[in-house]
Amino acid sequence: MATYSPKRAAAEFRHSSSGGARSTPSPMKPDDATSPLAPVNIADSRDRRVRVRSLFWFFNSQSLDENRVYNSKISMFVIVVLILVVLFSVSSVLNRFSAPYLCKKDGIILRCPRVKEPTSLWENPYSATTSWKPCSERQNRAITELPSENETVGYIFIHAEGGLNQQRIAICNAVAVAKILNATLILPVLKQDQIWKDQTKFEDIFDVDHFIEYLKNDVRIVRDIPEWFTDKSELFTNIRRTVKNIPKYAPAQFYIDNVLPRIKEKKIMSLKPFVDRLGYDNVPPEINKLRCRVNYHALQFLPKIEHMADQLVSRMRNRTNSTNPFMALHLRFEKGMVGLSFCDFVATRVEKVLMAMYRMKEWPRRFKDGSHLWSLALQKRKEGRCPLEPGEVAVMLRAMGYSKESHIYVASGQVYGGQNRMAPLRNMFPNLVTKEELAGKEELDGFRKHVTSLAALDFLVCLKSDVFVMTHGGNFAKLIIGARRYMGHRQKSIKPDKGLLSKSLGDPYMGWATFVEDVVVTHQTRTGLPEETFPNYDIWENPLTPCMCRT
Repeated sequence: MATYSPKRAAAEFRHSSSGGARSTPSPMKPDDATSPLAPVNIADSRDRRVRVRSLFWFFNSQSLDENRVYNSKISMFVIVVLILVVLFSVSSVLNRFSAPYLCKKDGIILRCPRVKEPTSLWENPYSATTSWKPCSERQNRAITELPSENETVGYIFIHAEGGLNQQRIAICNAVAVAKILNATLILPVLKQDQIWKDQTKFEDIFDVDHFIEYLKNDVRIVRDIPEWFTDKSELFTNIRRTVKNIPKYAPAQFYIDNVLPRIKEKKIMSLKPFVDRLGYDNVPPEINKLRCRVNYHALQFLPKIEHMADQLVSRMRNRTNSTNPFMALHLRFEKGMVGLSFCDFVATRVEKVLMAMYRMKEWPRRFKDGSHLWSLALQKRKEGRCPLEPGEVAVMLRAMGYSKESHIYVASGQVYGGQNRMAPLRNMFPNLVTKEELAGKEELDGFRKHVTSLAALDFLVCLKSDVFVMTHGGNFAKLIIGARRYMGHRQKSIKPDKGLLSKSLGDPYMGWATFVEDVVVTHQTRTGLPEETFPNYDIWENPLTPCMCRT
């Protein structure tokens, strides 16, 4: 039995329909009439035609019944196919128009649907932020545990390397190490950073008098190397005066076993390097509490920096002649960060070539020949380890409920790609400003001498904003989030789930409503609420214990 074929049935249908439509079918000629010269009997020919016509209509009536069956099957098949095609097309169109990465794009302008503003848009729920309070303040007691200057075991000296916030962490750790060793700390030197190219002294940024006074009951701190030590210029170059090979996140016992004997012997020792050279879980709780005391209470910026930052905050709140909440956005998308991330971003062919050349020059060992970077970039993006682009930040904020009326302070360096890269964010949130747009050139000229002074202004404005949003990791974001938690967890500090955003923004079938729900639900627990600590946790981002106590 032959199998049913739609194409074959359609062909038979077309053939039978054309045959049945003929008004006078042509009977076959007899064999003896094949020659054009043969005589023809007209009567016989007429009788023969009548018989053939009768036979033809008999068989044709049978085929018509079969054709009706085929006809109905084919019609049903065609109707089902058409319905499926229509449903698929409508679904595709709806999904396409509601896809979050499309929103509504006109050139470089990106417009997303409005989202209902939640009640806790600008602050964390009060009920979730009342169970903890800061408890690492200075204890007012007489100096009884500190030895006199003549009886000290020795002096330690460090260079605080990196940017402003890396230097801040190094200073906190230096005070903690001095406490562990019961040694005297020489005021740390802020080392010139290779990227910032900034030669700044401790006293150019921080209030030295307050720093020494506030910690006088914990650690003895002196402003300079003692006069009796004559090898000041060699302190960091003389191998006999330097303790090297300190492991990362070293325990307190390492310093007692390996550093303390050398300080007792040489009286003055420098520690190099000193980035992340003290652990968290492997030191006594009071040492961690001391580090919080340094970070949140002893290390204060100069009054002129604090005053300028307060002016910037005030101007942000009164830009429309009314007190407005505002957001501070730490946008990490400078050329150096984009290059160091080794992630792939939307760019022209020329930009990609120039970025490859830049990476090869700055990080030749990692770049190699560049052939392995594509798969690495894809993997990093899936894992949420790539900086968010300004356009991605714009879509995320709109999904959270922030409208075009929201006021945003941007703390960042020169954004890679310039105004074209910033256009989607700036067009979706037109009330977006930087410190250069809030303050006059003359006001900031006094801070331009030291790049870290400008970074300090950004730090303080972000610290005092109603909502802080980070776009990539780093010490700046860690310290801001930690400080806002230490202040009571009430201020929202949004730490994006970049893995979720990468997956959602790359899904062409993700509808806008679904995207909004995923973003809102996921980030309900990523706003700086109290979080329990875990082994090897970072106290700079989460100072819950032992720097905070239950109320």
